[in-house]
Amino acid sequence: MREVTVERIGLRGDGLAAGGLRVPLALPGEMVRGPVEDGLLAPAEILVASPDRVPPPCPHFGVCGGCTLQHASDGLLAAWKREAVVRALAAQGVEADVGPTRVSPPRSRRRAVLAARRTRKTATVGFHGRRSTAIVDVPGCLLLRPELLAARQALAELARAGASRSGELRCTVTVSEGGLDVDVSGGKPADAGLRRELVAVAERAGFARLAWDGETVAALRPAVQRFGRARVVPPPGAFLQATAEGEAALVAAVRAGVGTARRVVDLFAGCGTFTLPLSERAEVHAVEGEAAMLAALDAGWRAAGGLRRVGTEARDLYRRPLLPGEFARFDAAVIDPPRAGAEAQVRALAASKIATVAAVSCNPVTFARDAAILISAGFRLGPVAVVDQFRWSGHVELVGRFAR
Repeated sequence: MREVTVERIGLRGDGLAAGGLRVPLALPGEMVRGPVEDGLLAPAEILVASPDRVPPPCPHFGVCGGCTLQHASDGLLAAWKREAVVRALAAQGVEADVGPTRVSPPRSRRRAVLAARRTRKTATVGFHGRRSTAIVDVPGCLLLRPELLAARQALAELARAGASRSGELRCTVTVSEGGLDVDVSGGKPADAGLRRELVAVAERAGFARLAWDGETVAALRPAVQRFGRARVVPPPGAFLQATAEGEAALVAAVRAGVGTARRVVDLFAGCGTFTLPLSERAEVHAVEGEAAMLAALDAGWRAAGGLRRVGTEARDLYRRPLLPGEFARFDAAVIDPPRAGAEAQVRALAASKIATVAAVSCNPVTFARDAAILISAGFRLGPVAVVDQFRWSGHVELVGRFAR
């Protein structure tokens, strides 16, 4: 047994003690005792508790692996997520005006990936357990919107119909204007008999759309998402911001970031989360690697009416980033890459003549790395907005404005 004092919370949501020792479910300032194995201390006893420790509100906390920080007060979590951004920037020698964390409320997640596994007599649907491959049913989940929780029974029916005895379904479930948009992978091949079963489940459950291993098998109503004034039907399983509240905060920060720019390029544009709201005031060129997402964006733009011109370009920005000279026709750029960031594309932005960049990120570490590149090229980092769409977890998102 070992006694340690927790110094801070790490990016994965675990407490961290001296030497980087991870202490799950512990908070800064707490003294805990427990056995150590593989760099992890399992706190068997809390000797000194933090004043920010609170009773976890969810009955599944500690067993379900979906949340890591329900034992911390809301104030501590909001301050910690802001501090994670400040700390990452400081590690790159960058100072910035980092705003307070904007937190999505409970029961606001409109998109989630649930696991489903067929058992001998029935099926289990839920999240994976804490550090486990076991599936935990979560009827009292405080993250998900009620529509997502209500889908568990239908997902179990899908598993009974189409999961192998040894396999596991990955069910991406999204709230759309037409109903739930469900994309399932990992199932058995959909022959004619299975297709009939899947369609029947979708009809009984009132799904808007059901896709099975990449193929739409039931399209009962348009699975519409609204981006600004445009209504878009994304391809099955396409990326969507996790909460409507989080998306609104990110869009507002991006709008403020590009300001009055009349010509904007949107890099990693997806289905138009930023492109379409920005097109209410500016011409936008959307660049994205997935052609199906751009087709959905373009269709939504054309149907909306009253928006400025939107152009699209299917391009893998990791293999073929826009070159410095290609930015000459734009006043501002928006960039929203995956967690790894987009170092090559950022270096091209830094070498271009563009004056303004609104950078969106879900990883403070890679954001800070890319920020240092832009700053070394003469950009100044303005206000940084911090957004928490993944309540009670270690995830944090942010938007920073760079200008020169």
